[in-house]
Amino acid sequence: MNLDLDLQLASDADNLPRKDQLQCWVEKALSGYRENAEVTIRIVDSAESQSLNASYRGKDKPTNVLSFPFEAPEGIQIDLLGDLVICAPVVETEAGEQNKSTIDHWAHMVIHGILHLLGFDHIDENDAQEMETLEIQLLSDIGIPNPYEDNT
Repeated sequence: MNLDLDLQLASDADNLPRKDQLQCWVEKALSGYRENAEVTIRIVDSAESQSLNASYRGKDKPTNVLSFPFEAPEGIQIDLLGDLVICAPVVETEAGEQNKSTIDHWAHMVIHGILHLLGFDHIDENDAQEMETLEIQLLSDIGIPNPYEDNT
């Protein structure tokens, strides 16, 4: 896999994943789908996440991960897959609320976001089931338990 990962840190949060961890998770999600890819991961705080979520999804609150797929003009081939914007405080809060390891939740959010960039979605039940099954398998492959099991 030839991955060009651009990491942008726009958060004051502590205990963020290392770039090599992010790269590993991105590569895992892309395995079998892309041989070459360029991806930007921007780690942000709540204010930026909320602003982007309001602008692009009409939801005036911060969210865990936003995916912005790149769509090349017709006839142009480029390795740019798109951008992920991940809100560090939301990931931290959700991990605590769901009794999950924070680093495991980071891995899930990266894999989830990359699958969105690849075109997977969870709008209807069948698509959601397909995407969740794939997430569970990819996470299991790297030793992370099913993120959808109730850990309370």
